[in-house]
Amino acid sequence: MSKKSALKPPVSRQVRIGRVREQANYWIMCLPAILWLVFFHLYPMLGNWIAFVDYTPKKGIFGSTFVGLQHFKYLFSLKDVRNVISNTVIIAVAKIILNLFVPLIFALMLNEVRNVRFKKFVQTIVYLPHFISWVILASILSKIFGYTGVYNHIMGLFGKDPQVLMSNSTFFRWFIILGEVWKECGFNAIIYLAALTSISPNLYEAAAIDGANRWQSMRSITLPALRPTVVLLATLAMGNVLNAGFDQVFNLYNPMVYGVADIIDTWVYRIGLVNMNYSLGTCVGLFKSVISMLLLTSSYALAYKFADYRIF
Repeated sequence: MSKKSALKPPVSRQVRIGRVREQANYWIMCLPAILWLVFFHLYPMLGNWIAFVDYTPKKGIFGSTFVGLQHFKYLFSLKDVRNVISNTVIIAVAKIILNLFVPLIFALMLNEVRNVRFKKFVQTIVYLPHFISWVILASILSKIFGYTGVYNHIMGLFGKDPQVLMSNSTFFRWFIILGEVWKECGFNAIIYLAALTSISPNLYEAAAIDGANRWQSMRSITLPALRPTVVLLATLAMGNVLNAGFDQVFNLYNPMVYGVADIIDTWVYRIGLVNMNYSLGTCVGLFKSVISMLLLTSSYALAYKFADYRIF
C-alpha cells in the first residue's frame, strides 16, 4: 500500500452512490441545454464536409465525389472574393470600434444627468431601435433617404436637386456603419451603465474633498473602472471581424453598391443559395468560421496578457 492511499480513508459505497445521485440531478437539469447544443450547433457541423466534395442534393453529403481543397483553390482565385473580404473587414472593424466608444461616451454623458426622469426617458428612446428588426428599419430608412424620400423633399425646399443616395457608393458604406451604431448604441450603453453602478460613491466623495472636478473624477476614477468592461467587449467583438451584419446589408443594399457593400454573408447567399453552388458557399462559410475562431482566441490571449482579464 502506498503512502498516498494510506493517508486517504476509503470512501464507502453509499457515499459514492450519494455523490453520483447528487451530480445526476445537475446533469438532468443541464440536459435540455446539452441537447440543444448538440442538435443545433454540433450536429450541423457535419455539413462542413460539403466544402470538400462536389455536392449534389441527389447524392447527399457523404455520397458526393470527394474533391479535397479544390473549392478553396477556386475560391481564392476569384477577384470578387478579395473585394468581398475587404468590404467585410472595413465595415465590421468600423462597426466594432464605433460600437465600443460611442456607447461609452453616451453612457458617461447620461451618467452625469441628475434628473432621473429625463435620464430614463432618454435611455428608453435611445435603446428602442435595438428591438426593431432590420426588415422594418430598412423600409423606414428607404422612405427617408430614397429618391422620393423625406430627405430629398426637404433638400428640394432649399433648391437642391434630388439625389439617389442609396445608390451612392461613398454614402452607402457610411450609411451602413452609422446605421448599425445608431441602432445598437443605446442597448450597448446598458453594459457601461451597469458597470458604472458598481463604482463606489466613496471614491467620488474623496475626490471631491481633494478638490477634483467632474472631468478629473471621470478621468481618474470612472474610466479606469470601466477599462475591464471595455477590454471584455473588445475581446468578444474580435470574433465578429468577418461578420458585418447580413440582415442590415441584405435589406438595404442594391446592385449599384455591390462594390463597397457586398460582404461575405451576402455573397455566400447569392452564390450558395441563389446560384445553388452549395460547395463553394460552404467553403466560404468554413473559412470565415476558422478565421473568426482564431481571432477570438488571439484577442482573449492578448486581453489576459496586457489587461490581466479573464472571461472564465
